[in-house]
Amino acid sequence: QGQLAESGGGSVQAGGSLKLSCATSQYIITNCEMGWYRATTERQRAYVGERELVARFWSDDTITYAEHAKGRFTLSRDNVDGILYLEMKSLKSEDTADYYCRANCRGTVSWGQGTHVAVSS
Repeated sequence: QGQLAESGGGSVQAGGSLKLSCATSQYIITNCEMGWYRATTERQRAYVGERELVARFWSDDTITYAEHAKGRFTLSRDNVDGILYLEMKSLKSEDTADYYCRANCRGTVSWGQGTHVAVSS
């Protein structure tokens, strides 16, 4: 707990942009597989295993984007400052969700508390 701190959520109109940040340690961001997931239902908020992938890094530094994120979202990180970013453009109302940062450190998974994104049409 407390290892991942998301920020950057907010309210935006459809077509707008937001950039989410997940602050962590330099050790975690360089040694763990990190990504962003989202929850649109109460069940997904409650059960981490049901949260929807948005984008994630793999150990070989490749990135997987969910279909809904391809071409609109960009995952990046700052290894020096220990920050994971998710830049979101061309936002749609269906992107409204709680966005969570996730770290998988050799099988130990941690989640942040989430940041809410609301997109109005």
